[in-house]
Amino acid sequence: MKKFFLILSVLMMPAWVSAQESTDTLVWRIKSMRCEECAHKVNVALRKDAGVKGLAFDLEKRTVAVAYDKAKTCPDSIMQKLRGTRYKPSAYNPNDIIMRGMGLQMSDMHCQNCANRIVKRFTGMEGIDSIGPNVAKHYVFFRYDANRTTKATIREVLGSMGFTPVNYYTSKDISFAYFNIPEEAVGEATVEAALAIDGVDDANVNRKQKSLAITYVNTETDEERLLQALNEEGIKATVPAPHECKEEKK
Repeated sequence: MKKFFLILSVLMMPAWVSAQESTDTLVWRIKSMRCEECAHKVNVALRKDAGVKGLAFDLEKRTVAVAYDKAKTCPDSIMQKLRGTRYKPSAYNPNDIIMRGMGLQMSDMHCQNCANRIVKRFTGMEGIDSIGPNVAKHYVFFRYDANRTTKATIREVLGSMGFTPVNYYTSKDISFAYFNIPEEAVGEATVEAALAIDGVDDANVNRKQKSLAITYVNTETDEERLLQALNEEGIKATVPAPHECKEEKK
């Protein structure tokens, strides 16, 4: 999910004050805006209005915030730029319930006790509607309110618990890899290096586990080639030995 906001900057204070006084912001929900390509099309359409000064997209909520010059345009005029497209805007209310679903694969969720710990941690957490773990497939499905929590927050909480979540898909063309990495390699640089490898859809690291998890397209690459590519980037990744879950024996 990528967000961008273009800001007009000026040097002279009086001009800046004047610009601020003539600038307003509106926020729309566009329910059919589901991906970055959709956001790009909305961006192109709205930029045709000379009064639009900046746009900020939130694909999780499917909203767009529009900063505009009141002296040059108005909400009705801006909305006209979307007429005839599939992107019909409506009013956004931060109190609305915006339900979203997300599946996360965690190779380090080994047993039912691991799954129970996840369910216990998220039960009652603001924005979480339901949690559905599948131990055999090492994944959890979250249903959540995007107005009260985010995918990033959910992933961060799982990371703090010692899990390494990555995107989960049901397609037969999608597989998952899990590697041990040295402590010094646990960081965003490793995630970025993994994401740059052909066929990789998602990557994540966990400092507690010293792990790197990857979601990849198996028609484009495999675990062996991923391992080779990581080592060529100076990331000394290794395939872990079969896990013996200590929690399972509790």
